[in-house]
Amino acid sequence: MNDLYLLAENFIALFMESAPWLLLGLLVAAIMHELVPVSLLQRHMGSNSMSAVAKAAVIGAPLPLCSCGVIPAAVGLRRSGASKPATVSFLVSTPETGVDSVSVSYALLGPLYAIVRPFAAIFSAIYAGLLVKFFAPADKPATPVAASANTSSCCSSAASEPAVTTASCCDTEEASSTSCSSGHPTLRQTPAKDKAKAMWEFGTGQLLSDITVWLLFGLALAAAIQTWVPTDFLTQWGDGVLAMIIMAVIGIPMYICATASTPLAVGFLAAGLSPGAVLVFLLAGPATNVSTMGMIVKELGRRSLMLYLFAVFTASIGLGYALNWAVSAFSWQSLIVTAGSVHEHGDNTQFLYAASAIALALLMAKTVVSQAREHFRSSPSQSDCCH
Repeated sequence: MNDLYLLAENFIALFMESAPWLLLGLLVAAIMHELVPVSLLQRHMGSNSMSAVAKAAVIGAPLPLCSCGVIPAAVGLRRSGASKPATVSFLVSTPETGVDSVSVSYALLGPLYAIVRPFAAIFSAIYAGLLVKFFAPADKPATPVAASANTSSCCSSAASEPAVTTASCCDTEEASSTSCSSGHPTLRQTPAKDKAKAMWEFGTGQLLSDITVWLLFGLALAAAIQTWVPTDFLTQWGDGVLAMIIMAVIGIPMYICATASTPLAVGFLAAGLSPGAVLVFLLAGPATNVSTMGMIVKELGRRSLMLYLFAVFTASIGLGYALNWAVSAFSWQSLIVTAGSVHEHGDNTQFLYAASAIALALLMAKTVVSQAREHFRSSPSQSDCCH
């Protein structure tokens, strides 16, 4: 009973610590979602040049797309003329980081990870794109095609609507919704009231529903690691290549987004794993999953997939080694927050964190109820492809 009480206490502490930063990230993500049109991405990612690879990495890094939502977005970009290298670069940087994950990283892991994660994501994305550029078979950019159901998500309740070119694979809104997780703003010339509504619907709807399950799972796992896992369980692997390979092997098959991977990283740090090994997990986990791999094979070819996986694996391990060296050489340990040192707050600040946690919990409950209602309302023909 005492262990269960401690588990609940650790979970609540982690949830409260991340809540205000996650809400801030959702707000910024929703604003960006309405102001960054897909046409901008397509215009800068069509060539096979090194600059296109770099642009794809930089443009994709802050976008509010998880490993779920990036798939239809990348398909739409590819079929609109994006090159193989630029598409791969976009596929790596976009799910590895984002404005929401940076804010949660600052809250749960400290300022060092909040800075390192986006730069590491951009570097690994450019590295992956260049590998594809030099070693994958060259091809002509895909011929732009009219929007069709093939480029929309199989899980969209309006997949047959041609207007939804790159809807999120987790989208359950109607095709006439003002937002979708692909980043395509459908109301760019509408009044501010409608814009605000679209931002609210995206930030508290599609985006939050994309991350809720894995975020709660991650917090629960982090709390469980704090409660029950001996500190020497993971540290037995040391700080060398074996520890990082294990973290990469754990992270690559997981279907998890950058924000939801952060609480798991907290648990790994609390168990004594090195900062570099944790960074390996934070990069490899969000960047790869079975769905992404299947899309790469179909759209870019098997060699591109092999280069993609090789790039994610080697870049994450190399960057992990670099982070361990930097932390040791420059004494940056104080810039890392572990689960055992969750911030203590004053009364006023504690109230803000508690209120944020309550608000976030209510929003999560709302998304779960909405998804359940949508599931029961949907017809078999609309839901078959998701099973």
